[in-house]
Amino acid sequence: MSLDRSPSPQRSGGWSSPGLTSPFEETNGHSRSPNPSPEKRNGYGQLNGGAQPGVTWGSAKAKSARVNGYPSYQSQNQGFFGRHYRRLSESLPHFAHGGQEDRYAEKEKLGRGRSGGWSGSSNGKMKWRELPRRLGLLISRRRKGVALVLIFLLALMIWFQKPLRYLYRRTSFLGGGSKFVIILAANQGGGVMEWKGPREWAIERDSVKNKKKYVADWGYELDIVDMSTKKRYAHEWRESWEKVDVIRKAMTKYPDAEWFWWLDLNTFIMEPSYSLQSHIFSNLNAHTYRDINLYNPLHIQHPPNGTSGDANAPQYANYLDPETLSPVGDGKPTSINLIVPQDCGGFNLGSFFVRRSPWTDRLLDIWWDPVFYEQKHMEWEHKEQDALEYIYTNQPWIRSHTAFIPQRMVNAFPNGACGDDRKVPEGGGCKTLAAGGMEGGEWECGIQGIHYQESERDFVVNMAGCEWGRDCWGEMYNFRQLSGRLNRGRWERFKDWWGESEEAKTKAKEEARKRDEAKGKV
Repeated sequence: MSLDRSPSPQRSGGWSSPGLTSPFEETNGHSRSPNPSPEKRNGYGQLNGGAQPGVTWGSAKAKSARVNGYPSYQSQNQGFFGRHYRRLSESLPHFAHGGQEDRYAEKEKLGRGRSGGWSGSSNGKMKWRELPRRLGLLISRRRKGVALVLIFLLALMIWFQKPLRYLYRRTSFLGGGSKFVIILAANQGGGVMEWKGPREWAIERDSVKNKKKYVADWGYELDIVDMSTKKRYAHEWRESWEKVDVIRKAMTKYPDAEWFWWLDLNTFIMEPSYSLQSHIFSNLNAHTYRDINLYNPLHIQHPPNGTSGDANAPQYANYLDPETLSPVGDGKPTSINLIVPQDCGGFNLGSFFVRRSPWTDRLLDIWWDPVFYEQKHMEWEHKEQDALEYIYTNQPWIRSHTAFIPQRMVNAFPNGACGDDRKVPEGGGCKTLAAGGMEGGEWECGIQGIHYQESERDFVVNMAGCEWGRDCWGEMYNFRQLSGRLNRGRWERFKDWWGESEEAKTKAKEEARKRDEAKGKV
């Protein structure tokens, strides 16, 4: 079918239906009918002889588009991206290398000589010197946002510093704090044996607060045990030495803990910045000794081989294994299950450590045997402490798993307890003595050191025996004040320095005024 001429039924072309004939469809501004006949068109665009108005195709299409919601055209700078495109594009970071087409101009060379740096580098190497400049450009264009982010991060660090540090120190595979439990004996003998006055309550309050602060800093567990006399046991004498039973219950209460540290109520942690790991357990062999002959106030024969020349001494050499006969056991720190300090009179259980193990379970069972308190409660003045000394002396299997720690490391005494303070050497302290400092001689150093030394910053002080002729509350108050002064922060030190300076100035002015008055009288 040929389309050489219009398929319209009218001779002049067009359509009879209104709206289908466009008398002046323009293309590039020129009419398709440059010379329309005035006879066929009237002034209103109607066809001659027709009653319908000559509606053009373009006007009908535009009207339909407006009804359907489609604009005929979109003017410049209409819409969000149209108005802000330039500003958004300028805010993006600019890089020195070329565009995508420059990087992939030669496809056969892709992957040759590449490095981890930016591919825009001329020699293929990383331009790390450009990084600060580019970061500076990015930050300079986002100053407000960066400032808000930094302020938010700083607030988070300040707010969550202590909880985050606590969680880190408490985690078993990081800080290891959950492996340690401090057992604190509180309300010793209260309620039945004697009434507690204000000073006794003050001592207990300070001691408990001190331990709570320490475990909060290092992530340890704290088990505060009520030691008041309540007649929980059938025998009245067992009530006063239930320390062993308390340790057994703590092991059940904290199944994931490894070490249990017993502390009497009259103890005070002087240096809360010392952790148990760094102070003792990071190097047990260096901080403890296993040969009791190094310091033996009880004069216990060790090893128990019967070679002392006494015919009545027990002959153990033929019945004991080499490890038990050895003065240091197997020498491995993993075999240490009991750590005890020694004072001038022997074992001291005001501060000692017990490790969870089958050996410990066996020891606690024997230690808590009813035979001891039934038959020895009138003979043993120090109760469970004397019982442990008896077991150590007569049960050789105990010795290979027991270690001793210098008294001043975990249980220093105040002056007056166990004799007088022998001081430490001036100009360096105990460090000036032999390497290791295990032998103190005439000084309060090494394994023979007993009394607290401020210059050495001892860890724990124990006011043992203060109820016998000494002032327990006065000693606790003095050591608490001393610990606070030694562990001041920078701000507290500055305030104290400023106060002392002002006080010195006031005192100097007062002395000058008195001198002037004295001169005036003369």
